[in-house]
Amino acid sequence: MIRRRILFSGHVQGVGFRAAAREVAREHDITGWVTNEPGSTVCLECQGDPAVIELYLIDLRERMSGFIRGECADDAPVIEGETGFEVRD
Repeated sequence: MIRRRILFSGHVQGVGFRAAAREVAREHDITGWVTNEPGSTVCLECQGDPAVIELYLIDLRERMSGFIRGECADDAPVIEGETGFEVRD
């Protein structure tokens, strides 16, 4: 199990990005959260099997392809006992 933190940039606020991230997460066996950040970026943390996370990100990128202009990803500490995927304000 791994956890990834991804900062998406572009036109990613006000276009349903967070809702799409949650909806796509429901199609994959991952946990985590997504939130808007200052500066018109969106921060997402996702946790699960590395292959499943990669498929999740591929699906999310495809769904939001017209809005994402860049992303910066890094590893994050695994959160034991986390359940579900939520949109944070």
